[in-house]
Amino acid sequence: MSFLILNNNKKLPTSLCLSSLQIRTVCYGSQLVGGVLSRRAEADVRSQRLGKSLLLFSAQLSHCRTVLRLFDDLSMLAYSHSYGFGNGEEDAAVRWISVLNNVADQLYYPCEHIAWAADAELIRVKSDKWWLFSTVLWGTSLLLGILRSLRVLLLLRKKLKKRHEGRNSRSQLRRQMRGELLSILSSMADLSNAIHWMPPGFLWAGRFPNWLVGLMGTTSSLIGLIQMNAGSGDQSDTTQSSPE
Repeated sequence: MSFLILNNNKKLPTSLCLSSLQIRTVCYGSQLVGGVLSRRAEADVRSQRLGKSLLLFSAQLSHCRTVLRLFDDLSMLAYSHSYGFGNGEEDAAVRWISVLNNVADQLYYPCEHIAWAADAELIRVKSDKWWLFSTVLWGTSLLLGILRSLRVLLLLRKKLKKRHEGRNSRSQLRRQMRGELLSILSSMADLSNAIHWMPPGFLWAGRFPNWLVGLMGTTSSLIGLIQMNAGSGDQSDTTQSSPE
């Protein structure tokens, strides 16, 4: 079990984020296709074999992502330190939600590292509770991210109604609103998987088939790639239009 906190892509270098998202997309895409093919096992033996191979490949990529995140703590800590208590934010709700989000993200990494080390038999502790802690922190981060995006959407709508500066500023506000909507969709897809990985008895925990887990993860990963591409485009436009 491994995760990527998509709403925190800005906390890592762009090249690192792109690589992580690409691996994540292939990981969940393989799980999606493998899960679909495995469901055809009774009718097609070849599909069953290919499906199992893709699921094994997905599991290996998931493990790879967990190992790669062993080196993300310092990047996350640097971002949390630079953000601080969010004094640069205009809205108090956005500021404190972001601070809590950073706390959840910062705690997530060591919990996952301990769980990984326990599974690798590097330390003598049970990994189950640490995987649970990391899942809860991931879900908390996603919920806070959704709340933050909803608050930002509300603020952007108010600005859109009040602003009379021209077409460019209004189109920029609409673009920001679309970005927040995509963030909400991405976080909701990931949150559905986070709940699936909770202990049995909690909502729909443990009830998702492989293909549905893959579908949710692929959806959020593709949204992340779209947002990163859009962000790169916006930065290019800003660079070209700004005076030197």
